[in-house]
Amino acid sequence: MRWTRKLTASNHHTQKAHQVSRASHLPHIGQLPSGARNAISDVAGVSVGHCTLADGPVQTGVTVVFPHTGNLFAERVPAASVVLNGFGKSVGLVQVEELGLLETPIALTNTFSVATVVQAQIRQCIAANPETGRSLPTVNPLVFECNDGYLNDIQQLAITEQHYQQACAAAQADVAQGSVGAGRGMSSFGLKGGIGTASRCCAGYTVGTLVLANYGQLRQLILAGEALGSHLAERLSQKEEPEKGSIILLVATDAPLDARQLRRLALRAGVGLARTGSVFGHGSGDIALAFSTAYTVPQDPLQPMPAVSMLHDANLDELFQAVADSTEQAIVNALWYACSVTGRDGHQRYALADLLPTPHLPSHHTHKHENPDLH
Repeated sequence: MRWTRKLTASNHHTQKAHQVSRASHLPHIGQLPSGARNAISDVAGVSVGHCTLADGPVQTGVTVVFPHTGNLFAERVPAASVVLNGFGKSVGLVQVEELGLLETPIALTNTFSVATVVQAQIRQCIAANPETGRSLPTVNPLVFECNDGYLNDIQQLAITEQHYQQACAAAQADVAQGSVGAGRGMSSFGLKGGIGTASRCCAGYTVGTLVLANYGQLRQLILAGEALGSHLAERLSQKEEPEKGSIILLVATDAPLDARQLRRLALRAGVGLARTGSVFGHGSGDIALAFSTAYTVPQDPLQPMPAVSMLHDANLDELFQAVADSTEQAIVNALWYACSVTGRDGHQRYALADLLPTPHLPSHHTHKHENPDLH
């Protein structure tokens, strides 16, 4: 194997400089072109915000994805979810499955902070819609989680409602990746995991994905089609442990799809996940959710329902490809943009970029349509 670079210490540059310096070394997954940012926010109207806590044993945070900039409770978006492996504690999926709609931002955080973020979402909705739970229906919060307890002292319950509010206030189209927001304390393949995002364009539409990567055994790792995990495991002398991580996979598109079709898109996120070496292990909570920004559904029953011509099912294959490729790309990005982190009890996760020599990254998936990463 050609991977011979020695371990290095954590990168102390700013997150933005850190990402710009690494962007040019990434392989481009698949043949479809990416959007301008190569991010979920290439789907018009979508924005992402982070709040990051990095203080000794506290290594955690909150990430929020907004499908649009309006009142999500009043103007809901179509959505659907797929549970690839259900070892998870997310909130809000039952109603999404029944109604096929989102009515809050999508929040990501650590396992023990779900209840806090749920309360913050409820208060946020009441503030914007004072009759929520009175003359208006109750709101369905949507909060996903992964367990960051290896690096983060999860028992401190450090996340507050204000951290959710800060993540919302920080939402923008430029999406930071790696060890930020909910990804701060996450581990993936025994390395530093976190937030990753990507996009692909096809058939006149855009598909964007965002992942919270906290899964995988190191020996299973496949990077852009090349099996690197066994070699890295030997170098790091890591003890093999049962799969007990998770990954949240979010898919956005501007294609006009209904909830049934969006569920089909969400399922294809599992294709991109499997390409990286995941087998959806017993202890892994692997959950995908897809939503469309092509139209909204009013909360007010007196408002007219949208009259939208849906994309024909026979024309979904390119979107399926876009989901698979952008999901794999987002996972690669999460690993590559992460910085090494030391957390509780001296636990450390090395960044993938500190272990691999960048001139020799797998390049056989690179395609001429790759756009420069703007992060």
